[in-house]
Amino acid sequence: MTALELNAELFKELSIIVQDETMMQKAVKALHRITERMRTKDTTDYILSSPAMAEIIRQGEEDIKQGRGKKINLKELWK
Repeated sequence: MTALELNAELFKELSIIVQDETMMQKAVKALHRITERMRTKDTTDYILSSPAMAEIIRQGEEDIKQGRGKKINLKELWK
């Protein structure tokens, strides 16, 4: 299915529920969840595209597994 066909399908489906405000709110919430996942994925892909950053993350994960992490109080972190 092409992007144009997908766009038409999306609007066709939305036109069915457009008269029901509750259903439209649910559709908008679902789209927000999808776009947030995409933003998160894009950020993660960008960070991991750097071999140096990927190695830092890998080493941090290894440190945690080996018990070399340090617990911190998140509330105090931003003071």
